[in-house]
Amino acid sequence: MPSFKIDVSTAVVFVATAPTPKLVNQKTGERAMDRETGAGLSTVGLLVSDEGEGNLYQVTIPETGLPDGLTPGMPVAVTGLKARDWENEFNGQKRHGISFRAVAVTPLGA
Repeated sequence: MPSFKIDVSTAVVFVATAPTPKLVNQKTGERAMDRETGAGLSTVGLLVSDEGEGNLYQVTIPETGLPDGLTPGMPVAVTGLKARDWENEFNGQKRHGISFRAVAVTPLGA
């Protein structure tokens, strides 16, 4: 499926929730890995505010793009933010949505 670049050049972005490891299997605790680099993946909540509207996104980022010390409320810059739609079927029920992924998040002023 194609992915779409998201322009956040005019947006103000804050960390909403601290990064947590993204898991492939909740029961075993197996961590999701980036297919290209082999780096572990994490999910961080970002509040993106632009043109008078704010939205909360759960964004997947490789651990190589996550600096230590990201805390809620911290202003950040986002590199390579993309959206991708998805659809799957689990136990006979169809589910769909949009997933977000970025290359890196950098604290502003760092």
